[in-house]
Formats: sequence, structure tokens, C-alpha cells
Amino acid sequence: MEKTVVELFAGVGGFRLGLSQASEEYKFVWANQWEPSKKIQHAYACYTHHFGNYENHSNEDINKVDKENIPDHSLLVGGFPCQDYSVARTGAEGIQGKKGVLWWDIHDILVTKKPPFVLLENVDRLLKSPAKQRGRDFGVILACFKELNYTVEWRVINAADYGFPQRRRRVFIFAYSNVTQYYGLLTNDNHQQILLNSGFFQNAFPAFLDDKHVKYKSEQILEFNDLIDISNNFSMSFYNSGIMKDGLIYTQELTPYKLDKQTALLKDILEADVDKKYFLNGELIDWEYMKGAKKIERTNKTGYKYTFAEGPIAFPDPIDRPARTMLTSESSKNRSTHIIADPTTGTLRKLTPVECERLNGFPDNWTNTGMPEKFRYFCMGNALVVGLVEKMGLNISNIIDKEK
Repeated sequence: MEKTVVELFAGVGGFRLGLSQASEEYKFVWANQWEPSKKIQHAYACYTHHFGNYENHSNEDINKVDKENIPDHSLLVGGFPCQDYSVARTGAEGIQGKKGVLWWDIHDILVTKKPPFVLLENVDRLLKSPAKQRGRDFGVILACFKELNYTVEWRVINAADYGFPQRRRRVFIFAYSNVTQYYGLLTNDNHQQILLNSGFFQNAFPAFLDDKHVKYKSEQILEFNDLIDISNNFSMSFYNSGIMKDGLIYTQELTPYKLDKQTALLKDILEADVDKKYFLNGELIDWEYMKGAKKIERTNKTGYKYTFAEGPIAFPDPIDRPARTMLTSESSKNRSTHIIADPTTGTLRKLTPVECERLNGFPDNWTNTGMPEKFRYFCMGNALVVGLVEKMGLNISNIIDKEK
């Protein structure tokens, strides 16, 4: 089987870069990147700058793409947004998800092209949303995969636990068709054995069941009349590791084997001789307030009074630890923005765009392709950690090698 890849929501190419670093045999047959409400498509321009401006690189709203025209492929990848995945009945049109929700474009591709392997990424909040019906959205996704005859494994991975310089937690979802040889290799293993021994994630991201978390597990038969049944009635507590196989969902909280001696630190990715524009100038009172603990009396729209409270954030950020999760607002004057004491001067400053690229494992100046500097930060706040994809890409490459 050829290692052909379709990349959705490609951004500046994190999935492609990671897979390419894992194996030169990956062949990218189609990619899509579209930023809504943007006249200038900076992320797409960055993608084509590095990977070429070819016909198989699409800068079109994925909702409008004819899925039949997407090439056949063995691996579908993408980091899709966490949205409301509820579904409804629409008369003669049958069952339909909310308009503009990008999961349904993934679903349409699965229906149309039937790729044997799928690797997706999302914020870990996906497993808990919405708050009023815990786990419903992920339940809808699992039900879609079940209808299409896939098995699904997932793992919440904190990049810092596996040697990377950022405490970035994301849920990765690996799905494989039940007609693959890979599925056949796992038929004799029960769900827990797959999670702890033979499963996709355990090799690259080893974790164990400790005494503290042994009770944090649940299982549930995924039975439903249709997706509306799931949307209206499904709820479940999903933990950081799990599998949906043969109609049974099994999920368990696992503890990562932390590689403390190999973990990169924030100080390891810092530049020297940083431009003075990144240093703070007389703004310390504002920053100290934003970073500090606070309790604020507020009143909601109905007149109810409540206290908004938040704890302190280290100010400045310690550089002898992995960085906090980088957000899209990293360039702004914001509570979540990293502020460090520059190792050379001792003066407080923001991280540079290159340092943000390094936190996600991109080469220096990867996003320095003509986009505004603010958008370079935005792209890195949206990006994934390339090294995690590289580890998964090695695993998938070995799996595909065994397929006929």
C-alpha cells in the first residue's frame, strides 16, 4: 500500500512536516487550507512557500469542495476545530449536522473516499463538551466512525511529558478501517490490553495505570438508532486514553512515563541578541496585574452578582521548565502571553516569533514568508507540536508497510 496522504486544515504544514520527517515515503496527494473571513490567506501562502503552489493544494472553503474530486489516499490527517457537533433531522434531507461545522467535511470524505487510516488532532476539551451533556460531541464522532466500520483509539498527549519544551495538551485520534490487516492483528486483544500494550499510541507515548487513577475508567456499548439518538441522549465520561472497537467504548486515565532527563526546557529554545522591540517598556504594573491573582465582583445580564476569581501566573515565566501552552494571542498584551527574563540582559521581554516556532518544533523563520508578525504568532498558537506527529508518522509508516 502506498503512503498517500490528504491533509485537511493544513495551516502552515505541521502535519506534513512531521510526517515528512518520519518517512520520505509519504506522498501528499492533496491538501486544503482556508482561513474564513481573510482577504489574504497568509497560512496558505506559507504552506505553498514551503511545499509548492500546485493544483493539489486547495485554498477553497472545504464546505464547498466536491469530495469526489479529492484523490484516493491511505491516510487522512488534520487538526480540526472543537465545535458543536449536534445533529438534527431535516425532513427530506435526512440527518444533518450544523452548517459550517468542519467535522462533517471529514465525515463526508470518510464516506466518499474510505481511507484505511485517519489521524486527527483537537483540543482535549473535545472529550468533555458540551458541559450540559458531557462527552456528547466525541460520542457523535465515535458513532460516525462506527457506522463507517472503523475502530478508533485516542490519547491526550502533553508534549512536555515526552521530551518537548512546551506543556501543550492535545487529543490525538487514530482511526483504522476494520478491513485492514492492522485491525486483524488486534482482534485477540481486549480493550485494556490494546491501551496498555499493543495499541497505536503506547509504543511512541508509553503510559501506565497507576494506583491513583485505577478507578478512573468507564465502558459503554455504543448502541443507537441514528446520529440524532446519539446527539440527544449520549453522555459519557471520557478519560485521557481510550478505544472504540466492535461497538464497545472503553476509556481509562493513564499516567505518562515522563522522560524528565530528556525533556527540553524553555531556556533551550531562546535566541540570543534579541531585538529591543520585544522587551517591555514601562508596562510592568499592567503586566503584574494581569498575571496576578484577583477577585472581581461582576453582575450578569439577569442582575445576578458573582465573584470572578483567577489564580496567579508566574511572572516572569521560569525558563528552567517547559513553556506553558502557547495560545493564538501570544503576541498581545495578555495574561496568557509568555514573559521571560532575557538570559543575556535580565530584562523582561516577550518571546520572539522564532522562539514560538521552536516551541512547536518548526524550523527557524518557517512563518517568515511575508505575513504580518502578529499572524506568525497566531499561526504558532494554532499549530501542533511537529515532533509528536513525527513519532506517530513512524508508527503509521510501519503499519502501512504491513498492509497488502
